[in-house]
Amino acid sequence: MNKEFIPYEQALELKELGFDEECMAMYHLNKIDGIIKSELILKETNINISDVFTRTPLYQQAFRWFREKYELVSWVSLGSQNSREYIFGILTDSTFIGSYNTNFSTHEEAELACLKKLIEIVKNK
Repeated sequence: MNKEFIPYEQALELKELGFDEECMAMYHLNKIDGIIKSELILKETNINISDVFTRTPLYQQAFRWFREKYELVSWVSLGSQNSREYIFGILTDSTFIGSYNTNFSTHEEAELACLKKLIEIVKNK
């Protein structure tokens, strides 16, 4: 199940970019070995969530956030019909950004690379 959530490093970067949506899971402090608490459970306590925990969105939730907040539409697909390699693409305004010369051996690798590129784009705005 943990592979459905973005990695700790990217969760921290999203936090820096202002991501504050409710998530099903959270990382505790700098603990990167697993997702440990549900935000719904923590709301019943007096813990200031943002001080101790980092919201950990699903990949689909992170991609939706970039789409809705920054109008960055992204996708991952096979490089070609006969290929077993994956690529990603991002549309921003009228500009296309893609993994032109970089193919990834798994969908998950391309997805993470796409997420990192989205973070980079927003940081450089």
